Amino acid sequence: MKALRAVAAGHICLDITPLFPGDGSLAALRPGALANVGPAQINTGGSVANTGLALRFFGIETALMGKVGADPFGELVRSALAAKGRDEGLITDAGSDTSYSVVIAPAGTDRIFLHNPGANNSFSAGDIDSRALEGAAWFHFGYPPIMRRMFASGGEELELVFRKAREAGCVTSLDMAAVDPASEAGKAPWEDILRRVLPYVDFFVPSWEELAYMAARPLYNERAAAIASGEAMSLERDIEPLAGAARELGAGNMLIKCGAAGFYYQTGGAAALERAGTALGRDLSGWAGRSGFERSYTPERVVSGTGAGDTTIAAFIAAVMSGFGFGDCLHLAAAAGASCVEGVDALGGLKPLPELKRRIDAGWAKQRLLREDK
Repeated sequence: MKALRAVAAGHICLDITPLFPGDGSLAALRPGALANVGPAQINTGGSVANTGLALRFFGIETALMGKVGADPFGELVRSALAAKGRDEGLITDAGSDTSYSVVIAPAGTDRIFLHNPGANNSFSAGDIDSRALEGAAWFHFGYPPIMRRMFASGGEELELVFRKAREAGCVTSLDMAAVDPASEAGKAPWEDILRRVLPYVDFFVPSWEELAYMAARPLYNERAAAIASGEAMSLERDIEPLAGAARELGAGNMLIKCGAAGFYYQTGGAAALERAGTALGRDLSGWAGRSGFERSYTPERVVSGTGAGDTTIAAFIAAVMSGFGFGDCLHLAAAAGASCVEGVDALGGLKPLPELKRRIDAGWAKQRLLREDK
């Protein structure tokens, strides 16, 4: 099978992650308190770095497209990408700061992010390099909710991004990001934006929380807090209605990430897969009309969830591009998420696809964290 190239575009930042000693308790994080922490891990973050570099790790030649400022954080991002391959896809915006996140991620708890979008807010369709799209088989874009121009004007720029990728003949995928309800993005007309963009997206890959906020606000208002506090998701009550809402907005093929439980998948009809199959040079007709829940594998330890969703999607894309069958693509995606949480950053815990496949074939145990009411 001919080697295929990919493009990972969108949000990029610098992640600063203090390491928590001992039990990693958040109890000390209160006004006036001093919380002792260990050294800080400094890594690239955001969809471009997490998904793009994971694609490279999984053996897919991948061009990266993002924007940084002309500042020390920008130099750190460039140096980190250059150390892992190439950084020529980065654009420098001298009028912006480089985006950064402070990631509060004690062992065994979900993450808290302190985030500055920085130069990502000025990213536009004009920043997509048409030369890099030439000959690429897959175009992945991530995190429009924290990129102002992507959700401004009803998603006009985001639609232009995906039109451009489609016209270049790429399979397209779209990932989202959590939305702060009090922010400018929280007030954006997300149903209208998705209805406008999803017809140009081959694989829609948001998280449950992201999609519920955008496409099923009553469900989000009723269930998000309970799920965030640890209540198990219900396939019938929480996930399948959300997939239905996404379909009504134009989603064809989708993976809905559901945290530690795993992810829900649903494919469209043959027409939704024919164009993607042509771009990849393989027959995907047997993938049509499938749905179900792919449960997560049991990690050896849980260090941090940073990048788990991004690397899950990277493994899925890499497996599809590498010619794996439908079931193997799902299994490898879930396995990548489980291996990711064993490291502090998005890439440190990853294993190559053949190694993940061997572990799966050897009987890697799965977790049962989803409530199946049917």
